[in-house]
Amino acid sequence: MDIITIIGTLGAAIILIFFLLNQFKVVSIDNIWYDSGNALGSGVLIVYAYLLDSVPFLILNAIWFLFSFRDVIIYFSKRSG
Repeated sequence: MDIITIIGTLGAAIILIFFLLNQFKVVSIDNIWYDSGNALGSGVLIVYAYLLDSVPFLILNAIWFLFSFRDVIIYFSKRSG
């Protein structure tokens, strides 16, 4: 398995793990871990899409990352305020 495939597999696995944790009611969509996991997974998939030169996949994951990361920022701004 080459490094690019490992990167893609890792990113997809991270998102899938948090999806399954949500489905089995271990974490809710309002949980900081859910948003952090999605931000991390989509961030890794952005790198993967870039390496593949896949613009549609890059756009999809960039949007996924921005919304997940926004929720992480909102969570921490509420805690500090």
